[in-house]
Amino acid sequence: MSVPKVFPQDYIDFLIATPKGYSGTEAARVQPSQPDPPAHDAFTRLLARVEPDPDT
Repeated sequence: MSVPKVFPQDYIDFLIATPKGYSGTEAARVQPSQPDPPAHDAFTRLLARVEPDPDT
C-alpha cells in the first residue's frame, strides 16, 4: 500500500478556506506548489478511508 498524499487536516483546511464551491478537483487545484502534488483522486480516497468523527 502506498503512502497517502492527503491527510484529514489538509481537507479540513481546504473546506475552511473555500467560501462555497468545493470538490476534489478544486481541492487538488489549490494545493501549494510541490514536486508531486496530490491529484483529485487523493481527496476522494481520503474521504473513503477516514471514518466520520463528529469531534473532528
